Amino acid sequence: MSMAVEMSSKQPTKDFFSSPALSLSLAGIFRNASSGSTNPEEDFLGRRVVDDEDRTVEMSSENSGPTRSRSEEDVECEDQEEEEEEEDGSGNKGNKRKRKKYHRHTTDQIRHMEALFKETPHPDEKQRQQLSKQLGLAPRQVKFWFQNRRTQIKAIQERHENSLLKAELEKLREENKAMRESFSKANSSCPNCGGGSDDLHLENSKLKAELDKLRAALGRTPYPLQASSCSDDQELRLDFYTGVFALEKSRIAEIANRATLELQKMATSSEPLWLRSVETGREILNYDEYIKEFPQAQAPSFPGRKSIEASRDVGIVFMDAHKLAQSFMDVGQWKEMFACLISKAATVDVIRQGEGPSRIDGAIQLMFGEMQLLTPVVPTREVYFVRSCRQLSPDKWAIVDVSVSGEDNDTEKEASLLKCRKRPSGCIIEDTSNGHSKVTWVEHLDVSASTVHPLFRSFVNTGLAFGARHWVATLQLHCERLVFFMATNVPTKDSLGVTTLAGRKSVLKMAQRMTQSFYRAIAASSYHQWTKITTKTGQDMRVCSRKNIHDPGEPTGVIVCASSSLWLPVSPTLLFDFFRDEARRHEWDILSNGAHVQSNASLSKGQDRGNSVSIQTVKSREKSIWVLQDSCTNSYESVVVYAPVDINTTQLVIAGHDPSNIQILPSGFSIIPDGVESRPLVITSTQDDRYTQGGSLLTLALQTLINPSPAAKLNMESVESVTNLVSVTLHNIKRSLQIEDC
Repeated sequence: MSMAVEMSSKQPTKDFFSSPALSLSLAGIFRNASSGSTNPEEDFLGRRVVDDEDRTVEMSSENSGPTRSRSEEDVECEDQEEEEEEEDGSGNKGNKRKRKKYHRHTTDQIRHMEALFKETPHPDEKQRQQLSKQLGLAPRQVKFWFQNRRTQIKAIQERHENSLLKAELEKLREENKAMRESFSKANSSCPNCGGGSDDLHLENSKLKAELDKLRAALGRTPYPLQASSCSDDQELRLDFYTGVFALEKSRIAEIANRATLELQKMATSSEPLWLRSVETGREILNYDEYIKEFPQAQAPSFPGRKSIEASRDVGIVFMDAHKLAQSFMDVGQWKEMFACLISKAATVDVIRQGEGPSRIDGAIQLMFGEMQLLTPVVPTREVYFVRSCRQLSPDKWAIVDVSVSGEDNDTEKEASLLKCRKRPSGCIIEDTSNGHSKVTWVEHLDVSASTVHPLFRSFVNTGLAFGARHWVATLQLHCERLVFFMATNVPTKDSLGVTTLAGRKSVLKMAQRMTQSFYRAIAASSYHQWTKITTKTGQDMRVCSRKNIHDPGEPTGVIVCASSSLWLPVSPTLLFDFFRDEARRHEWDILSNGAHVQSNASLSKGQDRGNSVSIQTVKSREKSIWVLQDSCTNSYESVVVYAPVDINTTQLVIAGHDPSNIQILPSGFSIIPDGVESRPLVITSTQDDRYTQGGSLLTLALQTLINPSPAAKLNMESVESVTNLVSVTLHNIKRSLQIEDC
């Protein structure tokens, strides 16, 4: 039985019979053997076995092939028996025994049953009868085949779940150890200074800022990243990797070519390499089959590896294959395509220039990226990799990412610096029709252990957080937004309140810049230094501050961002519609203060009605405030971002003026499914299937300008005022949705 990896494959293969979860079943088998039972029974996996001259033939539902053995092909026999006379010791024929007849399924029979199994693993009596007549099999044979197939998949899932639980236990132990060590250090702090960790953090931040200024003045940055500064360990990583990749270019090209071949097989193969989970519908990588197919991948990519994440997804995007491949090879466009997933990106070196008119066919680049989730409680993943672009046919391209090591292979130093590495990953892009492309994405990572907030632990450990589905859904949303942005024949209903195409583009540009600014502010990127704060009500909060001096798109001065994440027993779709509903905005938005909200403009930017930009007026007794809101949703996550904007300058934008220098300080929400398919839904408003998706992980981030002077110092009163705003907003949300504190 093969061990499979569902999005996140864990430990190397172990002896199947050593699993504690199977001990009771094994004990039952041995008891049956000792009692001498000859009646056909089911083994510990639920598979039928029959006794034949003290030999056990195990029933299997694997695909048949020309080289398969008898034990692999034998299935449940019919209830036909033949008698054989056997001579006894005196030569008399009298002893008769019954011998089972075995039936081998043909390749065509198995193929038809596999096809039905993919549609429905539990066929009803009518379907079994119909299939048995079609294939010339007895109904019992069809029934037993489907039982064996379900048992096989279930056994793989159980082994995978067992691995997940072991990894979860190990991480809990590590977190407990880290908390104990932190507590010991806190108790041993100097009594005279009171152990003022906040003051030390602020002082440390100032010293690092001064050090960064000196480095910038001396020109010591190895190569430009898109961050304003780098910490000590980041610069060490850059220097280290500059040395690691001092390989012969031919050697790097050879690694890239081999990775391209592996990606093609991973993208196109089906069973037994990929198995589909009966319960979740997600594909599982059969790791034993993977090692057989790619023996060179058996060695761990780097020491201390804790888990393997493997996933695959397919989607159709609104962009032709050649243009999409060009975007992947341009680091700026790549980062913009996946702005919610990538906080930093850089092309470190060009290993080989490409060929053809666009100079991308055969191009190889050394790249760096920092991957993030839209919450400060999930650590980012920094990864260095070689990206290769290859045109496989006139209408098909391959974008391949793979992490490599130097010839000296200084594994100890490498393991201390790297937490994430890519096995051959990427996408196969194929032109379909009318400017559309089919994208098959494979994401295959080696990841070391990291401390993740309990809310997101299951979501991250199962590989959903950074898996293929996330990348494909984000790419689809980006390409759809570009199509709506460039459209010239926009229906009136999709552009209410904006009369010109120039005005429509200006408003969409301003909303996109606001949303990307929100992505940078909310995540755990090394751009920020988040401080954990527990409020008086026990709410877990993260707070960071920054000083804006040079960015004209944000207010000048000291800005504080406070964020909190929580689980809500509400479906993601219902929660997303709640925040978009103008009639209910006063129920949660402190800015509205219970005032009436009216829509001035509404622009569609996607096929889903939830992908839209609106300008709303919040009317109060004293004055009216305009709020710009951008709503984004796909099959993976939803985001609602908003910010108060100046009325006069916004009117100029609606008329078509450039929105680049308009000051915007966004706040908003990130909504993702909790990743637990079996969790019962607590709150629904309708029987619509969209509202039966389980619970939601909600992250709220509020930003406030606390002082217009960049030289001003941060004080605790300002921090408390921002955290109080977050607490009140969350309380209002739960009250409106009639949710008790959870």
